[in-house]
Amino acid sequence: MPNVPNTITLLRVALIPPLAVLLRQGEFGFALVLFVVSALSDLADGVIARRWNLRTRFGAIADPVADKLTMLTVTLLLAFDGRLPWWLAAAVVTRDLVIVGGALAYHYLIGTVEMAPSVVSKLNTALEFLLLASILAIGAELVDGGAWLVVLTLATFVTIVWSGAQYMLVWGRRAARAGRHPSARS
Repeated sequence: MPNVPNTITLLRVALIPPLAVLLRQGEFGFALVLFVVSALSDLADGVIARRWNLRTRFGAIADPVADKLTMLTVTLLLAFDGRLPWWLAAAVVTRDLVIVGGALAYHYLIGTVEMAPSVVSKLNTALEFLLLASILAIGAELVDGGAWLVVLTLATFVTIVWSGAQYMLVWGRRAARAGRHPSARS
């Protein structure tokens, strides 16, 4: 019997190509629907995994990868289209590269990585989603942009920098402790 949360995660990955096509075609309304469905399915697979104890190592890896691929696809395509500032897209990509690179380095040099998103990281994800969904809604002419979009963009940028720095600090400390205590290697 297939693991339901993992199946939902794989379906979320399958939504990325049609989402990208819709964005490239300027179909922002339909892209917004797929983006929201993707986000809701992410919430659903997490609730199901926790509620019925269906957590797996695959899910622990695939779920955040699916999220990152979805967010990066939308971020980069909106930046390419001139709807999202390039400096913000660069910050998103840089943060994600630092986190993934740090996790891989930790894994191969020190031991098992048990990722647990911080409150700031969760806030960052929520703000990124809200910003991207807002830009899609503006593109679909469902809402008007304005000063609120500038505030949301800047708040998102602050959480990108803050959460990226927090990850580097926390994992740097863990690496330093593990280096002092070789028996702590997992």
